[in-house]
Amino acid sequence: MKWSHFKSKLLFKYTLSYIAIFLIPLVILTVFIYQNAVITLRSEIEQSNVNQLTQAKIIIDERMKELQDQASRIAYDKQLTPYWVHHPYYSRESIEALGKYKATSSIVNELFLFFRDDEKIYSTEGLENLDVFTRRYKFHSWDKEALIRDLNTVSYPTMRPAEEVDKDTRAKQSMLAYLVPITPNNPNPHGTVMYLIDESNLTGLIDSILTGYNGITYIFDNNGQVLAANQRGETISETEARALFTLNPGTHSLELNGKSYSVVSVKSEAGWTYATAMQSNQFFSRIVHVQTVFVLVFSLVAIIGFVLAILLARKQYHPISDLMEFVRVKSDGDATRPNNELDWIKQTLHDYSQRIDLQEPYARNQLLLLLLKHGHHSEWTSEFYATLGVSFHRSHYFVICMSWETPSSATEPDPDKLPVTQLMSEVQWPELAAYAYGVELTQPGRLALIVGFDASFEDDDRVLGRMEAIVESVRAMIYEHEGQFPTIGVGTGYRSAEQLNQSYIEASTSFDASLLHRQGTITFFNKLSETQDSSFWVSKDVLLKLEQSLKQGSYDVASRMIADAMENLKLERLSVPLLRCICFDILNTMLKTASDLGIRHIVNEIPKITSFDSLEDLEKKLRELAAEICREVETQSETEESSLIDQITAYIDEHYTDYTLSLNTISSRFSISASYFSRSFKEKTGINFSQYIWQKRMDEVIRQLLHTNDPLKEIITRVGYLDTPNFIRKFKKETGCTPGQYRKIHGVSAEVAAAEDDMMEV
Repeated sequence: MKWSHFKSKLLFKYTLSYIAIFLIPLVILTVFIYQNAVITLRSEIEQSNVNQLTQAKIIIDERMKELQDQASRIAYDKQLTPYWVHHPYYSRESIEALGKYKATSSIVNELFLFFRDDEKIYSTEGLENLDVFTRRYKFHSWDKEALIRDLNTVSYPTMRPAEEVDKDTRAKQSMLAYLVPITPNNPNPHGTVMYLIDESNLTGLIDSILTGYNGITYIFDNNGQVLAANQRGETISETEARALFTLNPGTHSLELNGKSYSVVSVKSEAGWTYATAMQSNQFFSRIVHVQTVFVLVFSLVAIIGFVLAILLARKQYHPISDLMEFVRVKSDGDATRPNNELDWIKQTLHDYSQRIDLQEPYARNQLLLLLLKHGHHSEWTSEFYATLGVSFHRSHYFVICMSWETPSSATEPDPDKLPVTQLMSEVQWPELAAYAYGVELTQPGRLALIVGFDASFEDDDRVLGRMEAIVESVRAMIYEHEGQFPTIGVGTGYRSAEQLNQSYIEASTSFDASLLHRQGTITFFNKLSETQDSSFWVSKDVLLKLEQSLKQGSYDVASRMIADAMENLKLERLSVPLLRCICFDILNTMLKTASDLGIRHIVNEIPKITSFDSLEDLEKKLRELAAEICREVETQSETEESSLIDQITAYIDEHYTDYTLSLNTISSRFSISASYFSRSFKEKTGINFSQYIWQKRMDEVIRQLLHTNDPLKEIITRVGYLDTPNFIRKFKKETGCTPGQYRKIHGVSAEVAAAEDDMMEV
């Protein structure tokens, strides 16, 4: 069953992280762009308002200037002198002249001319007494006395704030009164020109800048009085209105009447202040379409981002899912594993790392054994060697083969004493600039040492002397550890680690020669080959190495030895009959070796091999014969190994109830190295030796629990377990119940099961 993505918290975290990585910048960017758009739009609107308000201010200032200029022209107009105005005949012309002045101004509703200390006032409609005028024009806050006083005393142009005016008892009208003394700038004016201006004529110029917005417009005089205002349905307090007067020219954001307002203020040269106040939230109505576009684009990008986040999360999670599936298969659904996938994988890798650490010595031993038997493989790089803690960086290399006898008096090994194989797994001699790797061979008590050392001298005798010193050091270490000298065979020293298989063949040959003498002797292949018979033209060491390489199944060394023998024969000027005899000596060596190995069918190849036409033809046929012998040796080795493991497995199946059964007893009985047997057995069965024994005994206990009423202790002892409590603990750990409970659950009588439980308690 595959690991479900839907219940994976890790996949959920990955998805959320991708969404967060995508969504957070998107939200920030969107908010930034949106706010920037709003601020830009608001700034544009406010700047536009400033420009339009400034334009309105300029227009109003120009109109006021025009009114002052008009008052100056009236002052110097001969038709509007006191004499002319009071003349019975010319007064009509004066009235017409006032009408012309009124017509030239677009903001004036009515124009009045008053001469100081006069009882009459003149307008485009004619002249009338002040009493009649004040009855016809009723100002709410400007009474008759104040009006007459201001007409007689005003000394500079004065604009009165807008107020409600009742004209001829008709509808009220908000109007401003603008008083200009004449002659202007004269310290003793003789009259006053009064303009009545509809308030809407001024505020209309400012309101035009509000266009479709709601807002408030104010015109303040120099003292902060509101000359004209248009609140357009909005109200603010008098205090808040005065606050607008105190603002510096420009745009401002104020809180008025509990709402946010954008205020634009400008000042004229005359000192008047023009101000507009609009609620800030109105600016957003201009960007409704922008909001819509933003929402649509954001939603589309967000949906695409969500889909991409899910796809990316699944893509990143896919290799983890594959690893999880592999881990679950390998761990067989172990319920004790953590729920988080990464923690699960981490724990599994940790478990595998521990297993690899335990298997590393065996893997290194296997690698070195292959190196000795078959030589260096082209795919084995220095990095590959380094992973197993092996390196070859010395100037000289040779191989030592040795064995020792375990004293018969030793019944049980000392648990505090390291085995020789572990002691010699890696040895260094700094004083000799040498180190060695131990290689455990398949035969019990047999060990090979791959020795590398540095030697700057070229003299062969000095190199041999260094090798002898190293061998003596090895011999002393074995004696100190085992109490006896080992039998040692030493191969030739070479300058390349790629020739270690040849040195191993020589060391094996020397070791076999040492066994013919006595235990504890040392034989160097160099010295062994020196005792050759002078009657032979083929070197004895070549024949010895050829024989040993065939026994080891090492075709590379065997082929090299055949090539060396043929090369020497080519250099000799021998007769053909003698040459054939010598060549037959090589052939006889190979045939004898094959016969000793039980390869009998090789004799059928003799007629084909002996019918050679040249040494090159013979060399080719001898190489083919060597290849066939080596193949047979490899096949026999694999068959024998498999057969041996089958024999051992069968022996274990028959004797697993023997409590003395152990790795040591098996290795002693079948003459095989305990560690080699342990590795081979696990490769064959898939579990190690102790697990196999436990499972066999466990199965037998269960069988007897289900099919017999024998006491539990008797059953446990019968299958080879002497420690009953320990067996019960392991049984409960594996099955989840005690043996007595197991019996009860699986159909044995309750009385027997109860008795078993009582026995366990005892």
